[in-house]
Amino acid sequence: MPDAAIVGVGDVELESGFVREGRTALEIQAIAAKRALEDAGLTKDDVDGLFVAGMWGVPGPGIMPTLALGEYLGIHPRYADGTNIGGSSFEAHVGHALAAIRAGLCEVALITYGSTQKTDRSRSLGGRPPVFQQQFETPFGLPTPVGAYAMAATRHMHQYGTRPEDLAQIAVNTRRWAQLNPAATMRGPLTVDDVLASPMIAYPLHLLDCCLVTDGGGAVVVAAAHRARGLRHPPAWILGYGEAHDHANILGMPDVTRPPSYESGRRAFAMAGLTPQEMDFAEIYDSFTITVLLTVEALGLAPPGEGAAFFANGRTAPGGAFPVNTNGGGLSYAHPGMYGIFLLIEAARQLWGVCGERQVPKNRLCVVNGTGGTLSSAATVILGRD
Repeated sequence: MPDAAIVGVGDVELESGFVREGRTALEIQAIAAKRALEDAGLTKDDVDGLFVAGMWGVPGPGIMPTLALGEYLGIHPRYADGTNIGGSSFEAHVGHALAAIRAGLCEVALITYGSTQKTDRSRSLGGRPPVFQQQFETPFGLPTPVGAYAMAATRHMHQYGTRPEDLAQIAVNTRRWAQLNPAATMRGPLTVDDVLASPMIAYPLHLLDCCLVTDGGGAVVVAAAHRARGLRHPPAWILGYGEAHDHANILGMPDVTRPPSYESGRRAFAMAGLTPQEMDFAEIYDSFTITVLLTVEALGLAPPGEGAAFFANGRTAPGGAFPVNTNGGGLSYAHPGMYGIFLLIEAARQLWGVCGERQVPKNRLCVVNGTGGTLSSAATVILGRD
């Protein structure tokens, strides 16, 4: 039997009016945590492990996030983890929570994230400060992070013949899922021509190839197996996990068409004793359309160079053969700085069969993959139900 499972989730997506604007990142996390614990049938007094990545909008406490949130919530954990490797941090936290539970260091882990990125207007294409590795990118005008992803897309197009239309299809498939999600930020109809007609941000990525900028947050509760049984949801078992990173800035990436999810995915599937072809659906970080294409190839869902065909003809959209990003993703649902926690939330809800109109028909096994930085880090989680 697996050692741990996701037992509760909660989200706060400010664009949809779940809470009014003006909340702080700490308040957002508190709301999400309360919802996740209630979803599991637990209270904050059950939590003995606290996992928090950086908090957008909290410049001081944001550098010591577990201390800030622990004090704010009145949680005094016996195990804490503030790992921040970008948008994949929360998938990494699931793996770290599993390891801590196996080691007897905690039994109920709370993973949270909160961001006021849109309200703070903190997302800029101007590039990060020109220090350390960034001194070789920012002064030369590379827009961050989209410029790095555009370089990867251009290389993939050169190497495999991928077209802008192929990337646009990913955005269209994802929007069709968002149209079934009342909480999604963008729910209007979308076509490939619409994507290609949207403003060019960094060739070949158009505006609608890029994720949203929103406020919001989420929380996930992971519990040891003996605590997971008998709660409000059947356990979403953690079957496999892997993480990897091989660079910080795109200039250090060994191969821009080969993200570290190749390694994280291989490790996760090996731990689970499963193959990519056994998965029923996938939740994949979609900071940009090229991120998703590269990731399905990296995870073995499609061979290298054949990612475009994987998404063709609505294959990953509602009614398609292999559902991907079933809540609308970072492209159409929400993207408050770091999106990875929402992948886990949606995966768990799909496994529990509580997604209503967007519920996938086959929901026994799922692969979740987070990406951080400029294709810098990856963490992969394999989830399954009894």
